[in-house]
Amino acid sequence: MAYAHLLSLTHVLQRTLKYDCSYLLPGEKQQIDSLLKKVVYLQDFLDNFPKENIESIEGLERKISDAACQTEDIIEFYIADRVLEQFTSHSGDIFTTSFHEIAKLIEEVDSVKIRVEKIEDEGGVQEDLEHNTSLPVGSLRTAPSGQSTMVGLDDAMAKIKDHLVSSSSKLEVVSIVGMGGIGKTTLAHKVCIDKYIEYHFHICAWFTVSQKYNGREILLGLLDSMKIQIDRRSEKDIDHLGELLYKKLKGRRYLFVMDDVWDINAWDSVKRYFPDDKAGSRILLTTRLENVANKISSRSHLHHVRFLNDEESWKLFRLKVFGKGFCSLELKGIGKKIAQNCRGLPLAVAVIGGLLSKATKTPHYWRSIAENLRSEITSNDEQCSKILSLSYKHLPYHLKGCFLYMGIFPEDFEIRVDVLTKLWVAEGILKPASSKTLEDVGEEYFLDLVQRSLILVQKKGSSGKIKTCTIHDLLRDLCIKKAQKEKFFHVSEQSFDVIQGSISMRRVSINAKNPRSFLPFYYTTKGTLQGDDKTPSSLKGLLPFSIVEDSFDSRSLKVLHTEGTDHLQNGMQVLVNMRYFNSYFGYDIASRYKFRNLQTIITHDGINELPLEIWKMPQLRHVKLEQTASLPDPPISEIKGEENSIVVLENLQTLSMIHGFSWTEEVLKRIPNLRKLAISYDIMTKAEWKKQHINDLAHLTKLESLKCCITYICCEFLADLTFSTSLRKLILNNIKLHPSELSNLGSMPNLEVLKVRWITFLHQKWEPNEGEFLKMKCLLLYNVELKHWIADSIHFPSLEHLKILHCQLLDEIPRGFGEISTLRSIKLCGGGDSIVESAKKIEEAQMDWGNDAFKLYIDKY
Repeated sequence: MAYAHLLSLTHVLQRTLKYDCSYLLPGEKQQIDSLLKKVVYLQDFLDNFPKENIESIEGLERKISDAACQTEDIIEFYIADRVLEQFTSHSGDIFTTSFHEIAKLIEEVDSVKIRVEKIEDEGGVQEDLEHNTSLPVGSLRTAPSGQSTMVGLDDAMAKIKDHLVSSSSKLEVVSIVGMGGIGKTTLAHKVCIDKYIEYHFHICAWFTVSQKYNGREILLGLLDSMKIQIDRRSEKDIDHLGELLYKKLKGRRYLFVMDDVWDINAWDSVKRYFPDDKAGSRILLTTRLENVANKISSRSHLHHVRFLNDEESWKLFRLKVFGKGFCSLELKGIGKKIAQNCRGLPLAVAVIGGLLSKATKTPHYWRSIAENLRSEITSNDEQCSKILSLSYKHLPYHLKGCFLYMGIFPEDFEIRVDVLTKLWVAEGILKPASSKTLEDVGEEYFLDLVQRSLILVQKKGSSGKIKTCTIHDLLRDLCIKKAQKEKFFHVSEQSFDVIQGSISMRRVSINAKNPRSFLPFYYTTKGTLQGDDKTPSSLKGLLPFSIVEDSFDSRSLKVLHTEGTDHLQNGMQVLVNMRYFNSYFGYDIASRYKFRNLQTIITHDGINELPLEIWKMPQLRHVKLEQTASLPDPPISEIKGEENSIVVLENLQTLSMIHGFSWTEEVLKRIPNLRKLAISYDIMTKAEWKKQHINDLAHLTKLESLKCCITYICCEFLADLTFSTSLRKLILNNIKLHPSELSNLGSMPNLEVLKVRWITFLHQKWEPNEGEFLKMKCLLLYNVELKHWIADSIHFPSLEHLKILHCQLLDEIPRGFGEISTLRSIKLCGGGDSIVESAKKIEEAQMDWGNDAFKLYIDKY
């Protein structure tokens, strides 16, 4: 994890220069500048090193990783000393060791670079720099031989066949996408050996591209699969081979399979040699990378391979173990459990099925396999491990740390994407990009991992963004295995003894079996947490009971994330390097201004008021309180005109849930980049509401999401508000208003999501104007006192999702919604018969328009 640790060190150095200059001694700023340049140099080296030879520098990577971690710890230790006013004369000592180690590494890096350049000058021979070995350039085999066992993908096979033999005469590419081991190759093979496909195409050929390829090898493989023999030692270049292929295909309808494509360049290097004679020829490719498929084929010709359900998994398992035979009743129950625990991955089912087909078929043995299923799969089938590991090996450096981090969450845990990206930011493993926040970068990294079929999408939010995700058990095991090998983190499921002595681990996750009591606990092990006298020695320094206030190690604690349980008691004030704090206990989390590195605060217990010192935390990015608390006005400089004394929280993006939020200029100018705001107010008169300076809301020019909860205010609430044009999501709760006030919202140019709950309309009819809500994608009406809604398709032209819940008075949904071409779903709950009937008519209209994607959900309760 050298690259991730270099990124983390880079963030520490940059933060030290920006926020801790007052703690630096003369000359140290220049030293940090110089050190930062050296660290960036090492990053660039790893970024640009030939990926095919990356295994040759594993030893060097490990040295870089250790040096980066050591340097980060040294710097943060001494700065923490100075922040805690334990100032000692460490002038020059901070960097002596760091400079020496980094300088030695750069010398070694330069030596490696010279050797790489020499190899490239001599013809670019792809060989291991130390062991003269390399991965295969690409398989030259034809399609898989024999009858591969395929279960449960008949629907996918039918769709792919339809695309292959469709009426379109032009050459088209059809893509099969999914994670490693999900059955892409098996599916492609089944399609190719289908009798109708063989009859339809004059020529069928197959080539497995793999990760390392060149155009010449691809062409040789395709010619070979067509039984056209070419002497591989001949000097025919790619154009000569391409011309030969072109002539053989000219005027004929052909189907070529390119299996296991990792890079669009693999297709670009040969596509010009495939003639398009308007004969209906097709290219069928399989890939783990959705972005590769998107660039090569159209969205309509992209097929995601799904996981098997429990019944399909059991059927495949039974075929692998017993063939055409029968499973005894005594084995059936445990066999179904084994198949189910493979989590729908055909590779896992096939591997464990093959193992049990040759083993003793007794309930006792099968139960032992079930208890250690994943370790049995990976330890007994080397090919399985290789298939899964390829996805990790092929990741660019900047994604490797982010992917491995997925293993720190418990098995089967549904991970919130916003939590995941916040943790990536706090850990310092994201590479900054100009004009983007680190959260934006994290979201891009996350989507990249999704498109690489490494992360499974679970739920999406109202705006269409992915809300939660999971990772397949076998991939999680891969993350843990790789992370522990590279000393990136350690995971324990109450097996604390294995942690004892693992002080080189910088992150530890302790996951109990009870979902309400597991404690993912992320920190450097140098962040020592102390147990009581009854705590086993193997737990000392790991369990969050109390923190040793005067410990050197405790100051290194950076990330604390708990789920459902806490035991932390005291000592928080020494955690000057804490970056991320998510906890269920009501500790006074911000009572110490010395939390100067704190970026994220998430608490689930109530606190009445945030402390004044929160305005002295310039690195704050997210403050999320599950229960409301008030925010004090920022302190005013004691020296008149001393603008430099004002701390602007330029990184702050989230502020939720704040009670009685004040919109004064003094507050808003300190949070200029706020993106998400949730606020609440008590009962107010109109005059009291106007005193809130609510028109200043327009000054938050980056605000994207606003949630406003008011315990009944007078009418004209919206009429008094001027919203920022950047607003995309608005939630309003407990408000009295006139329907005409919604025109203020309808005119907002970027509003995509509107949720109104417990709203009292002073008039029972809502009739929007033409030209309003042009970008509205999701509309929720919950317990709204509204009877008549008069609208047409022109009023909500972009609407995708409509939810009407517990609106007892509303008589019907406007019929014109049946003509909204973008509509994907309507959900009703607790409404009368008339509104249900109107929804069914809209469904009929959508079907008549050919919108097969539309879904109607009705729940009368």
